[in-house]
Amino acid sequence: MTPMMRQYLDIKGRNPDSILFFRLGDFYEMFGDDAKLAAKELDIVLTTRDKAPDPNDRLPMCGVPYHSVEPYIARLIAKGYKVAICEQLEDPATVKGIVDRDVVRVVTPGTLMESSMLDESRSNYLCAAFLGESSAICFADLSTGDISVTEFPASDVHPCDINQMKNELSSYTPAECILGGDIDMVKQISEYLIDRHGCLVDHDDYRFDVTGDQSCEGGALSHQATTTYDKTPVPLSHLSREATIAVNALFSYLSETQNTDISHLRTLRRNNDDSYMEMDINTMRNLELIASLRSGDKKGSLLWVLDKTKTSMGRRMIRAWVLRPLLSTAPIKRRQSAVGELVTATVSRGEIIVGLKKINDIERLIGKIVYGNAGCRDLKALSSSITALPELTSQLKTMNSKALSECASMDILADIAELIDDSIKDDPPFSVREGGFINDGVDTEVDRLRGLLENSSQALTGIEAKERERTKKKLKIGYNKVFGYYIEIPRSSSDDVPDDYIRKQTLANCERFITQELKELETELLSAKDNLHSLEYKLFEELRLKVAAMVGRIQTTAKKVAELDVLCSLAETAVTNNYCMPEIDVSGIIDIKDGRHPVVEVMQQGSLFVPNDTYLEIEKSRTAIITGPNMAGKSTYMRQTALIVLMAQMGSFVPARSARIGIVDRVFTRIGASDDLAAGKSTFMVEMTEVADILTNATRNSLLILDEIGRGTSTYDGMSVARAVLEHCADKKKLGAKTMFATHYHELTALENEIEGVKNYNISAKKRGDDIIFLRKIIPGGADDSYGIEVAGLAGVPDSVIKRAKAVLKTLESENKKPNSKFNIYTETIDQISLLDMSTNEIAEKLKSTDLNTLSPLEALSLLFELKKKL
Repeated sequence: MTPMMRQYLDIKGRNPDSILFFRLGDFYEMFGDDAKLAAKELDIVLTTRDKAPDPNDRLPMCGVPYHSVEPYIARLIAKGYKVAICEQLEDPATVKGIVDRDVVRVVTPGTLMESSMLDESRSNYLCAAFLGESSAICFADLSTGDISVTEFPASDVHPCDINQMKNELSSYTPAECILGGDIDMVKQISEYLIDRHGCLVDHDDYRFDVTGDQSCEGGALSHQATTTYDKTPVPLSHLSREATIAVNALFSYLSETQNTDISHLRTLRRNNDDSYMEMDINTMRNLELIASLRSGDKKGSLLWVLDKTKTSMGRRMIRAWVLRPLLSTAPIKRRQSAVGELVTATVSRGEIIVGLKKINDIERLIGKIVYGNAGCRDLKALSSSITALPELTSQLKTMNSKALSECASMDILADIAELIDDSIKDDPPFSVREGGFINDGVDTEVDRLRGLLENSSQALTGIEAKERERTKKKLKIGYNKVFGYYIEIPRSSSDDVPDDYIRKQTLANCERFITQELKELETELLSAKDNLHSLEYKLFEELRLKVAAMVGRIQTTAKKVAELDVLCSLAETAVTNNYCMPEIDVSGIIDIKDGRHPVVEVMQQGSLFVPNDTYLEIEKSRTAIITGPNMAGKSTYMRQTALIVLMAQMGSFVPARSARIGIVDRVFTRIGASDDLAAGKSTFMVEMTEVADILTNATRNSLLILDEIGRGTSTYDGMSVARAVLEHCADKKKLGAKTMFATHYHELTALENEIEGVKNYNISAKKRGDDIIFLRKIIPGGADDSYGIEVAGLAGVPDSVIKRAKAVLKTLESENKKPNSKFNIYTETIDQISLLDMSTNEIAEKLKSTDLNTLSPLEALSLLFELKKKL
């Protein structure tokens, strides 16, 4: 056991859950189990440190070069591992014995700062969740400095709703989460985060100190928090006990894993319950808000249509706006007004977009600068971005809307750009350790050392000329690696040299001497390069700290630039796609004229999208039963209504001729059929679970999109469930929410005459012989046919199967058979049988096979008990 291995094992013992990258010279080395794991995951060579005779006694080892370590760390982080970076804290050239080493940082999925490892279009959140009767979750993006906390208070009767927390986590999609508190809740949230989001989860109860008085100890935070949208100051002391615990837990984790400055996490945002719409993951997925269902890519999603942003900051912000629509008319109209003004200001909008293209990711640049891993190029990127700000503000000076006026008055940070440009050269080298990036005239010592290096030959020539003049001898200055610089004089004239000459070497025909002046120059020349690099790095660090001290100003400007970028993006989309400004109020009315699906109309390049009207209101038209053929566009029509509502509430224009949107508190969707085999849930069980969640959490101010409820079970069971759900949603005494209900159970259209507020609609289609033409138009009334066989033909089902289906249908219609009749052996083999039917059939078979004449009284009682149990 060498001293170095003892040092390694000591450091590894303090970081047992991380892969330890141990710096040895120009490599990061891994040993033991870490080496085996890293070699497998990174596909690098596994070797051994020693050559013991028995291979089992050899210590596994592998390594990666320090100068190209980022790609290797990124691959491990992507696979869900933590990496502890252990650096040499001393210069090996100046130390005798073992070099002092320690972990300077633990890299985890939620604490990434490197641009190469981050997606510029989305935030990278670390969260700390304290779970109990009342709960709170603190979210922080270390790369941008964004930090917020959401509180989930308990009601008088019930503890906080765990589904609310799941929905909040879905809207932030954290990369890493620290959990503490109630064991059962921790287990549920942990499983949800891992299964749905692939999140790295740590159970660190010791961080969530629940004893004694709670005070917010996040040292980087200012003394106030702000609310989400109106930026109302809230003293940190006014946070709930649970919120304070969550914030402290997050800072505890950061202080343990990040041994550096995190003062850019300074302004805590307090998320209000009434600030933005809560959406569950099913709604986000079904409406394809940020990813398409088919491929999981951004293309084909609402975000893909709306995102015309030019900066990374704008891309992250528009994603947040899509996932968190607003609930208050004032902030919605603030955004709308700005978008409307940009729509009409074509020239200014174009100039602003050109200016935005010149701006780098200011948020993450200042994050790196404060964090301490920024280079000269990062500072110059910040400076060049700042230089583009006056161009933006000049274009905004004529704007009148509140949001754009605030952007026009943004801090353009000219003093920061001047500070950087005065110090750093225009094209600095990649590494700050190599020097050559400080401008001339910034520091006299830098200029002297740089001049010394650049003019060393002149300095030597000057000394040579001076000594010739002084000694009147034919001397010259030379150099070798043994003696360094020396004065060489021929033997014939070397006897009467000045007293300050020190003899170093005697050769056959010459003598070599040194002087104090020459030795000092030699020392300077040999050390000037190292001294220059060290001094330039010191000046860079001083500059970095000066810029880091202005983090608040820079972050505020970055938010304004991001907001301007998003507003321009929404305006550009509105102009390109011919959107209108919706009227926003709290009337509860949804009145859309010629509405279109924002994604389908863009994807559908080859044909014209057929627009449709929608009218829903609480009293007389709150429930729309939509019938019609398969493939006719029922789901598209319902989805477009939901998307138009969400777009309106995020402040965007909408794809319609006109629209009036009464604000809805939530949008719920139950669309599509899928099973969850891993959880042991059938298609119908998944469907009913989602329906149960909707009926439990919806209010009369919600919008419900329900597609084909009940189709996952037998016809009669499915129709019964569908009718019961529809009645519950339509009945004002029970729920009375605005509901769009698509179904193939045409019998449900009878509810129009039975329940007030229920209206029938169908999507028209025309049948020509065996062909069917979908007209895509919504008209009042119920459909009389689903045209299922015709659609099967369009899908390419073989003609023989189509002909047989028509024959079976004709027989059923002529004999007036029901789908579950004995005749329909085909549907029996296809449709699911209800649990009750299965149980009844089993009991019937048991009775048929039992000979009652041979049963004793005791056996009869036993049989009766068994059958009762089955029932």
